[in-house]
Amino acid sequence: MSLPGEEATVGKSPQTSQGQDWKPAKVKQHRRDLQDVILELVPGRWRRLLWSKVGGGRLLEVGVGTGMNMAYYPPAAAVVAVDPSPSHLAGAANRARKNGKAVEFGIMDAQRLGFADDAFDCVATSFVFCSVPDPIAGLTEVGRVLKPGGRLILLEHVRSDWGPLGWLMDLLNPPWLRLSGDNINRDTVANLQRAGFQVVAVDSLAAGLVKLIEARKESQ
Repeated sequence: MSLPGEEATVGKSPQTSQGQDWKPAKVKQHRRDLQDVILELVPGRWRRLLWSKVGGGRLLEVGVGTGMNMAYYPPAAAVVAVDPSPSHLAGAANRARKNGKAVEFGIMDAQRLGFADDAFDCVATSFVFCSVPDPIAGLTEVGRVLKPGGRLILLEHVRSDWGPLGWLMDLLNPPWLRLSGDNINRDTVANLQRAGFQVVAVDSLAAGLVKLIEARKESQ
């Protein structure tokens, strides 16, 4: 298990993580604190369902945060976990030590992953692509590091398919984005298709506001 310092960081520096992170430090910390509170409310059964679909091989978790998914990692899996926040990675590394999880960590931006092409059998994310500034660029980068035929499993909150609620989410998105750094109205299924993935399965949770999505990189 390793936690590289900034000199070992691949991709953009933590100070410019996600490409458009120009906010003052206090604002960024407030956003991280708010996101952590919200993520603590995610039911464990959703996380368990996500990781039950991952399988074996070499795995990558994009946006590991403080490691809330670690309890659900497949046994004996070779997991690499990345996040743009050094403080979050430090918390994840501490959680891994306490739980005896062998995980390799890296400080990386989802839009610029420091891995070779075709490096992973599967990539998993949970509530990450709501905050990536350019989600299609991030998903395209995930596709680059996946092996041909590799799978991407996502647990994401999305824009409602119900007209009035979707319209309300569009209306509320700008102030919520300024407060939390998260978008509440993204169409992640459509973004996956734009990024070149084949969407294999979509399970709706929380009346369709959360979706568990399985996508596959085309075989070459």
